[in-house]
Amino acid sequence: MKFELKDYQTDAVAEVLDNLKDARDDFHRERPRRSAFSLTAVTGAGKTVMAAAIIEALFVGNDDLAFPADPGAVVLWFTSDPALNEQTRHRIHQAADRIPYDHLQVIGSTFSEEKLSPGRVYFLNTQKLARTSLLVRGGGETVDAPLIAPDMRARTFWEILSNTIEDPDLTLYLILDEAHRGMKPQTTRERDEKSSIVRQLINGEAGAPPIPIVLGVSATVQRFNDAMAGAEGRSILPNVVVDPVRVQDSGLLKDDIRLSFPTESGQFDTVLLRVAVQRARESTDLWRNYSEQQGLTEEPVHPLLVVQVPNKPTDAMLLDALATITDEWPELSHDAIANVFSGGNTLQVGQYSVPYVSPEDVQDRSHIRVLLAKDAISTGWDCPRAEVLVSFRPAQDETHITQLLGRMVRTPLARRIPGDDRLNSVDCLLPFFNRATATNVADVMLGHTLDRPEAPTPHDGPRLLIAPKDMRANAAIDDGIWTVFDQLPTETVPRRGARPTRRLNGLAHALAYDGLLPDARKQATEQMLDVLDGLAARYAKKVSERVKDITTLSAETIVAHVQSGMLSVGTSFSELADERTIDAEFKAASRVLGAAFASAYADRLEDVFDDGYFTAHLRAAALAKVDEVPSEVDRAAFDITEDWFGRFRVAIKGLPDERRALYADLRALAAEPLTVPISRPRVRSESTQSTDGRPVPTREKHLMSDDFGAYPIGDLRPLEVSILDQELPFSTAWYRNPGRASTDALAIAYQDRQGRWARLCPDFIFFTQVGDVVKPSIVDPHGDWIGDALPKLKGLARYAEWCGDSFHRIEAVSVVNGTLRVLDLTNAKVRNLVESAADATEAYLSDQAHDY
Repeated sequence: MKFELKDYQTDAVAEVLDNLKDARDDFHRERPRRSAFSLTAVTGAGKTVMAAAIIEALFVGNDDLAFPADPGAVVLWFTSDPALNEQTRHRIHQAADRIPYDHLQVIGSTFSEEKLSPGRVYFLNTQKLARTSLLVRGGGETVDAPLIAPDMRARTFWEILSNTIEDPDLTLYLILDEAHRGMKPQTTRERDEKSSIVRQLINGEAGAPPIPIVLGVSATVQRFNDAMAGAEGRSILPNVVVDPVRVQDSGLLKDDIRLSFPTESGQFDTVLLRVAVQRARESTDLWRNYSEQQGLTEEPVHPLLVVQVPNKPTDAMLLDALATITDEWPELSHDAIANVFSGGNTLQVGQYSVPYVSPEDVQDRSHIRVLLAKDAISTGWDCPRAEVLVSFRPAQDETHITQLLGRMVRTPLARRIPGDDRLNSVDCLLPFFNRATATNVADVMLGHTLDRPEAPTPHDGPRLLIAPKDMRANAAIDDGIWTVFDQLPTETVPRRGARPTRRLNGLAHALAYDGLLPDARKQATEQMLDVLDGLAARYAKKVSERVKDITTLSAETIVAHVQSGMLSVGTSFSELADERTIDAEFKAASRVLGAAFASAYADRLEDVFDDGYFTAHLRAAALAKVDEVPSEVDRAAFDITEDWFGRFRVAIKGLPDERRALYADLRALAAEPLTVPISRPRVRSESTQSTDGRPVPTREKHLMSDDFGAYPIGDLRPLEVSILDQELPFSTAWYRNPGRASTDALAIAYQDRQGRWARLCPDFIFFTQVGDVVKPSIVDPHGDWIGDALPKLKGLARYAEWCGDSFHRIEAVSVVNGTLRVLDLTNAKVRNLVESAADATEAYLSDQAHDY
């Protein structure tokens, strides 16, 4: 892959590949069994990138995930939209560097081959399987291939499909993109048209057998799952569901949606449009400053203003809008405004000529700064540089607004900007909405309605900010408290399949690239080769035994006597391994020793042995098979990596955010939680009004504040407000810890009930004068009845054992039987209690807890 997958993407890919391996085995058994399952992830999670990694692994394998290639793999990618197929084809080519572009083929109307070929992805859309389609009646060639003889065009696609499925050397994988399409309840007409085509494809049509393996990929696949449940003779494998919290934590999606609307009656369409233009210009300045500060001069962010109009906008509306935009933003160039209206025509309104641009091209055409749109523009469209939306849709069209807004939530740099809520947000202005109708948009965006199954919930999507205000460092807070804040230990979340050798190799590349340690790769290789030499000497006898195991196959023959029906043991024999066996064993060793280090070690051994290549690779493979070696190699790579992180800690802090983010990812690429430095927040945005129009209450002494030293607390629950008000009189300062995986959040790793690592961000950090020093305290209100209450308590207890000396208190608080109860996790007895408790309520009711 050309892209480094996010941790949640790696986990999802691994789970999908596990399912596909089982599905492949089931299909090629003596009595074949067909399978289906889904990959579900919210919009913006990078489903196409995950799919590209899955397909690449099918074709060439994935060593990191120990997934072998399927030499007979054929992938059929199916959607209802030809444009989406072309877009997906382009994205897969961008992401997967081991799939040749000519192996990504769009099936044209005249496609006709005997069967689909292994190692290829074929793109097909619903229209091509309509009964009137030439492809169904007999086709000819792919859109990328030359025409073939007319007498070869009698073969139908159903026959091609049948030949492919019935070939024992092939495995056909069907990927349904946006799998909910075509699965909805059907009318009689729809059943005869394209809605039935998906079912025909899956279950078999015109003599073609059913598709062996079906993978649905979408933001919501309930209808797909229902359809699969009704399919005969198909086993449903466990669905792979990407946790929306992890997607939000990744930094791929914007954290905040800033919602603005009129608070009084009147005609405010052009007024709020002017405000939208002002915010787009402000965003332009902010991104320009950030780009210059970070040295992003080659690829700066050029924010886009999206102006959404009704499906049939009047010329008067468009003329007023264009006049307002150009008056408020006079320096816009003549080609800076474009439209994506259906029809693809230049829009001529008065003296304004607004050219059409294809939706998928908007992101890359950075000279376009204002975009006129209608609905959600198109399936699969997204534009990370879209920063401001103003909608002229009427008040009853909240669904159309939220659909378009949902296409604008990707972050421009595919990462969170550290500590800056303003650059991690998108603005939405609604001129024709009042508070009540704007609340409907808020409800839909926060997942409070039943007709939006793909919408986020308050805890797994972006925050919705109403009348937001930006908070900056509170001038009343002493610098000494900020110094204490800088020393707070935050933790990384361990990642599945993390290998210390891969982490070391990645760090070496990074240090060399940034000039911090120019020969880092050479040093890493030399140190690891010295480790391997030492292990080979220490375990020389075991290495020799493993060499014999690899090179010699022992076997015996059992003789069955036909007349007597007796069995007897015949001769025993042995056979020497060939080069293919050694190559396979060395490939397995590369997963243990690290591919780069295994290759370098074999090169070193070639100079030692007369027969060079064969013995060198054999002995490297044998060393990796010694039981003690994998853990020793991992420990050595870990120690070198941690030593370098310590030596270059200050230098790494001085790098631009993009490079620091890379080092943070490398730091987190570990099998156990590691403590890392916390970063100071730069800009914190908070709502100043509630959805019912009331001002949000504020409190003082927060590390971040407005110009008057106040910090809004509208997002706090009643329990949290109660805790805050009881703690403030005894605190010199406090910090509302972000609930997301930002660098300015104190995070604690914990294991959920399935043993998977997750992140806990305690609600509050209080700073208290203790003698001559200021000490921080963690106070985390958390319901004891919630399913993850006990795992989070255990994570907090583990953290307190490791880092408790850095804090005055580490306390978990809950309401039990109407009483506030607290567990002080700096106490060893309390930690032991938490570890042995059956549930969180038992811990809070024990004599080790006390009233708050």
